[in-house]
Amino acid sequence: MDSSSIDQAYGQLQTEFQDVAKSIQALAEKLQAANQSGDANAKEWLLDLKQIALDVKDEQVQVNALLQTIHSYVDNSNQQLQQEVQQMPQPMMGGLGGMLGGGRRGGMFGGLLGGGFGQAMEVGAGIGLGDQLINSIF
Repeated sequence: MDSSSIDQAYGQLQTEFQDVAKSIQALAEKLQAANQSGDANAKEWLLDLKQIALDVKDEQVQVNALLQTIHSYVDNSNQQLQQEVQQMPQPMMGGLGGMLGGGRRGGMFGGLLGGGFGQAMEVGAGIGLGDQLINSIF
C-alpha cells in the first residue's frame, strides 16, 4: 500500500463521517419539526437521537485516537531507523542510503508521513460529528 492509497482511504473515511453527520442532522430536523407540530413521541425520539449522536462521536474519537497512534508509531519508527542508519559506518550502508532516505520526511515512511493523512494527523485534525452538530439537535 502506498501513501496515495492511504490518503484516499483517509479521505473516504472523512466523507463517510460527513455523510453520517448529514443524516443525523436531517433526522434531527424532522424530529424537531414533529415535536413543534405536537407529536408527543418526537421529544423522546430526539433524546434517543442525541444518544446515538453521542455514541457515534465516541466511536469517532476512538478512530481518531487509533489513527494518531498509528501515525505516531510510524513516525517514531522512521526517526529511529534514520538514527540507526546515520550511526552506521559509510561502507556498511552501501545502497541503504537511497532506500532509507534522509531527514524526517525521507525514507521508507516519507510518503506516508508527508501525505495528506500524515499532515492531518500531525496537526491533530480529527474526523467527527463535533459538539456543534450535537448541540444543534437541542
